[in-house]
Amino acid sequence: MRSSNPVLNRVDETTRLPGQGVGVADAMTVDDVVVRTVGLLLLTGVTALISWIFVPPAVWAPFALAGTALAAIVLALVISLRAITNPIPMIAYAVIEGLLLGVASRAFELVYPGIVAMAVAGTFGVFLGMALLYRARLIRATPRLARLVIGTLLGVVAIGLVNLVVYLVTGRQGLVVYSLTGEVGGWAYGFAIIAIIAGAFSFILDFDLIERSVRAGRPRRYAWLCAFGLLTGLVFLYWQLLRLLSYLRR
Repeated sequence: MRSSNPVLNRVDETTRLPGQGVGVADAMTVDDVVVRTVGLLLLTGVTALISWIFVPPAVWAPFALAGTALAAIVLALVISLRAITNPIPMIAYAVIEGLLLGVASRAFELVYPGIVAMAVAGTFGVFLGMALLYRARLIRATPRLARLVIGTLLGVVAIGLVNLVVYLVTGRQGLVVYSLTGEVGGWAYGFAIIAIIAGAFSFILDFDLIERSVRAGRPRRYAWLCAFGLLTGLVFLYWQLLRLLSYLRR
């Protein structure tokens, strides 16, 4: 089963390589992934708080929105394609992402008070809900689900990139609305909802991949790669929820 997350896809490929098992003491565990995921999330949150307090949102918000998307794509591709298990690039990503998230989130909060708390609560609520559904085996990571989720997310990312380039060049907005005020068309609502649903179901595939990686006895260093994959998924979901909430309050 391949994950919809490109970072965790790379872990999936390595689990199929022969002769890669390690001793029990050095094998990756679910606790290793949890600890590293929490650490990266805390680092992202602290840097977001710093940028929230000290960086003027009116000046930097547009650059933060564009920069976050580009930084996430570039760093995620580099780390996943090279199967980097060194935590330093992932820590750097968490810091950069936190700085940009803090600036942009504050800009949204100034226009729509309370929206950030709602988006954060919604993000972790969805994550925990999908974790419980997976744990109870109410939703299984079937090949059909994997194809549907992966195809949807690839489409969302591709359309989002095209939309971003058009916006940066012409200022026109389509399926993704980057301005903080103004009317939003029905297609933008639909696109955001589809992205949120696909992002939520991607966690099912990620949980399954982590579980199988643990059973395969992957080295403990791969827990960093799994934690980074979960972080990128949470950030993606947060952005989609923040955008949809802003649409609803216009």
